[in-house]
Amino acid sequence: MNLISIEQVARSFGERILFKDISFGINKGQKIGLIAENGSGKSSLLDIIAGKTLPDQGQVNYRKDMKLAFLAQEPELNNEWTIEETLTRADHPMMRVITAYEHALLHPEDEKSYQVAFEAMERSSAWDFEFQYQQILSRLKLEDLTLKVGNMSGGQKKRLALALALLETPDVLLLDEPTNHLDLEMIEWLEAYFAKEKMTLFMVTHDRYFLERVCDQIIELDRGELYHYSGNYSYFLEKRQERLALEALMQHKNDQVFKSELDWIRRQPKARTTKSKSRIDDFAAIEAKTKQRRQEHKIQLEINMNRLGAKIIECHKVHHAFGQKVILDGFSYHFQPAERLGIVGKNGTGKSTFLNLISGKIDPQGGKIVLGETVQIGYYTQAGIEVKPGQKVIEVIQEFGEYIPLKHGRQLSASQLLERFLFDRKKQYDYVEKLSGGERKRLYLCTVLIQNPNFLILDEPTNDLDVVTLGVLESFLLDFPGCLVVVSHDRYFMDKIVDHLLVFEGQGAFTDFPGNYSDYRAYTQEAPKSSSSQSAENKKEVSKVKTPQQNLQIKKEIQKIETQISVLEKEKSELELAFLNPGLSPEEMTKLSIKLAKVTDEIDEKTMIWMEYSDEMGQ
Repeated sequence: MNLISIEQVARSFGERILFKDISFGINKGQKIGLIAENGSGKSSLLDIIAGKTLPDQGQVNYRKDMKLAFLAQEPELNNEWTIEETLTRADHPMMRVITAYEHALLHPEDEKSYQVAFEAMERSSAWDFEFQYQQILSRLKLEDLTLKVGNMSGGQKKRLALALALLETPDVLLLDEPTNHLDLEMIEWLEAYFAKEKMTLFMVTHDRYFLERVCDQIIELDRGELYHYSGNYSYFLEKRQERLALEALMQHKNDQVFKSELDWIRRQPKARTTKSKSRIDDFAAIEAKTKQRRQEHKIQLEINMNRLGAKIIECHKVHHAFGQKVILDGFSYHFQPAERLGIVGKNGTGKSTFLNLISGKIDPQGGKIVLGETVQIGYYTQAGIEVKPGQKVIEVIQEFGEYIPLKHGRQLSASQLLERFLFDRKKQYDYVEKLSGGERKRLYLCTVLIQNPNFLILDEPTNDLDVVTLGVLESFLLDFPGCLVVVSHDRYFMDKIVDHLLVFEGQGAFTDFPGNYSDYRAYTQEAPKSSSSQSAENKKEVSKVKTPQQNLQIKKEIQKIETQISVLEKEKSELELAFLNPGLSPEEMTKLSIKLAKVTDEIDEKTMIWMEYSDEMGQ
């Protein structure tokens, strides 16, 4: 059954066309994910479908009596209302019944009103709805119903708007980045909720695991064209690759025809026959197709950053708290070269505070944090970029630096960095205030990277970034040779980028886990099962055998050491090449020899540790 029909819809801003002649339908029971680059019109299309704005052309038709709910990126809520008032004043008949019943419970002396309210609950089968209502509020951490909207954080407002949308039980639910501001536990609950409920969904989200586990249809908006994929995110990736391969083949054929026709055009006399004019028109069409080249952005950088010394960042018995809320309590940790650390935990456990502590933004209340002399921190915060009126994109980057130094004397200019992060030459001279939210986040990321840090801290870097940009960012970070610390609720991103986790559990407790997020979830789900199945009789014998966590710890340590050895081997090769320079002075030769000896010793030391771990794995 078709619920919404989008017919030949178009939208543009001035001369910039976002899309035109867009047509598709949303059918009952479908769970559709919309994928496109930032700035290509995803949110504009959602606003049109939701009826918030009118299209420049075309129309949107809705099935009669269909109920629609829309979760926007920036929810519109009344700041003067409490959470309870926001929920009870929602246009939902079931909420009115529950509110009347709860009011009657407060006045047991009025038996007649209580009886009416009770019968209304029975008649409406509101008991199940009340249970669902309480469950949603609990899962989204909205327990204090007296809290005023005006005193809530942006994340709390987004969660309240999500609760409102879910409680409306609409025929179609439109979602714009629903997982932003949700912690991992909330996201996994929401995934299970959508999988269980027979809802019709149309969403924009960068969360690829969410797309994988919730959606059964993917629509891609690419260069103003729509492509449909009847499957989840994995199916989309497979079929999209096939489409791109076919496009590349067709592009090659168009190039060959273009060259042939260009040669014919150049050889023609000025006088044209009717037949030749027709061929010239065909040539113009071929030329237009040839110019529609797809630009694939592959990051393959050899960044020449300042080398980290033996001391990077050391935390010595750090204590920090906000009143009774303890963030760290006697926390000690020493960062290692090429470390790729993920920080996870529920909202409010202190993840961002930890980043502010190690970056030097705030001082610890107890203990000390020591930074190595060669450490250069790049810190991407959730605050984003400050927009200056009249400033162009390229000017923002140039304020921080003109280039990133690469190996072998090469450089990556500010303009080239912007191109790698999907700002073409024309876009680089746009005014910053014209950029979409996701494009501003992308620009802010470039301002951090242009400063060439060797210790990179990223606090929720994936928020508002599209799937295409996330792929570019992941490629860049996989090439990044320094230390990396990431806080993110994007599980796909974390799995790909980090090799171990600090899990913040609240009140100063944390776990150092040797693996990515999927490893951690698998371990936490298996741990109770394995411990309960172990009988008292065989505990002593089993204790001689390594647990799954111990084996995983050893495996991850081996992987980490292999990465460190690879970095050191590369440095050793570069030092050995430097000796071939005939212009080296005796002093320079001595310095190089000392460096080479130190690197060689480090390689030997790491190799011995690697062998010990390998032997342990074989036992």
